[in-house]
Amino acid sequence: MAGLDNPDIDVDLLYKINGYADSLPGWVSDAVTFLVEYGFAIGLVLAVLGTWFLVRSRAGSAQAVAGVSWALGAAGVSWLINQPISSFVARPRPFIDHPDLHVLVEGKTGWSFVSDHSAGAMAIAVGLLLVHRKIGIAAIVLAFVQGFGRVFTAVHYPTDVLAGFALATAVALLLSPLALYALTPLVRVLAGTRLLGWIAVGEDVRPDREREQGSAEGADGSGGEQGGDDGGGRHRARARRGVTAA
Repeated sequence: MAGLDNPDIDVDLLYKINGYADSLPGWVSDAVTFLVEYGFAIGLVLAVLGTWFLVRSRAGSAQAVAGVSWALGAAGVSWLINQPISSFVARPRPFIDHPDLHVLVEGKTGWSFVSDHSAGAMAIAVGLLLVHRKIGIAAIVLAFVQGFGRVFTAVHYPTDVLAGFALATAVALLLSPLALYALTPLVRVLAGTRLLGWIAVGEDVRPDREREQGSAEGADGSGGEQGGDDGGGRHRARARRGVTAA
């Protein structure tokens, strides 16, 4: 292919990676297209839901749930930052300047740099890594596969993907303290309501009023038992005095 001898390493890598698509059967090509466009994104969303389910009942669940929320928030912030960068760089899609590429995803519009899919995937993955190491590592692997797929299908250059990874990682890590500072109290407030209490069910997010109510009920119950014992004691004392008098 024409790009294999290109002195531009970015274009050279694009042609080498995309070259593997030439030998794919039709049904495999369709499956790869679906995975690259939707499948990996769905997998990352499921990873977010799974992480939330695992951490919401643990001690410190308010901060953990806030961290899971930030994983999605980081993807959104990365997308917002990408838009002015893409417009400023204004880099056409690879198949525009290199029509001999094997394009698996048809009809893509917009600019090539930075890859939104790659940035969003890595933002979610790094956000999850801050909350749950094993799931986070699996999500990072998935994000790398997603990025490779963007080049494989000829909708992005390798540098588009790498830029997306770098930007998303910076956003997820650098803004994490500020995001947790803002989101953790919000999670506690929402979890303390009847309607949204299922969001985080750890001990640290139980409403104070419920703990106080439980303590008060416990005190009333013990007091009632003590009162009952004192009443029974006085009755038995009066009965003994009656017997003695007789």
